[in-house]
Amino acid sequence: MKVLDLLCALDHSFEGWFGSEDDFQSQLVRGLVQCPLCGSAEVRKALSAPRLNLRGGSAHEPRDGPATVPEPRAAEPVQPHAPAYALQAAWLQLARQVLAHTEDVGERFATEARRMHHGDVQKRGIRGQATAQETAQLLDEGIAVFPLLLPDAAKNPLQ
Repeated sequence: MKVLDLLCALDHSFEGWFGSEDDFQSQLVRGLVQCPLCGSAEVRKALSAPRLNLRGGSAHEPRDGPATVPEPRAAEPVQPHAPAYALQAAWLQLARQVLAHTEDVGERFATEARRMHHGDVQKRGIRGQATAQETAQLLDEGIAVFPLLLPDAAKNPLQ
């Protein structure tokens, strides 16, 4: 298994697991590798440090018998952008919460938002698509809306 540190066009960093370098390249060419934060398929490899698993005893023992040598611990993965990872994880968690607690009304978003605002239907959490013009009109009418990009990766469990 090959684990790669990846970056999208917006420099969001994430990890990808592939069977081989050829597997990674094949998926990349087919547009299957996407940023879990923004959904961009423009992905490149980032510099990464290898993770070394240092288990086992000493290769050299002194002549007067074996010495007691503490067993080395596995190296911790290097995460130079730990705050960025934490922010991305929080963003994905928020996106999944929005998905779990709202109804997708698709292109009917503006219509449904107006119907709820005017009391024609019961108020509930909704999400969907609206043009910039529709969003501006809703805001002008006093209807609170919030543009939120939800990448496809947030809609399913990451593998």
